[in-house]
Amino acid sequence: VRLVESGGGLVQPGGSLKLSCATSGFTFGTYVMSWYRQPPGKERELVAFLNRGTTYHVDSVKGRFTISGDNAKNTLYLQMNSLKPEDTATYYCTVQTPSGPFWGQGTRVTVSS
Repeated sequence: VRLVESGGGLVQPGGSLKLSCATSGFTFGTYVMSWYRQPPGKERELVAFLNRGTTYHVDSVKGRFTISGDNAKNTLYLQMNSLKPEDTATYYCTVQTPSGPFWGQGTRVTVSS
């Protein structure tokens, strides 16, 4: 199983970014996939998950972030709009398989003017 995040960077408050997580080694769409983030100096926290077409977003990002997946491309996405400084974090994608969870290396998002 391999997960590779991309799309992070520096963006101004109110801006947008789209994160991607390219996957391999399992059948995409079969297992729960999630985005987590870890702000500087804080613990890792759930942002959103996708489970066979059903999505969940935590309250702090609801209405601003959207998780989605493309089965043909084996890729998980996180569209982030109306970004705030408090969204600054390293973002990780993860898949929960019967063998346990697998994580990507993370992509850093910095929201600052």
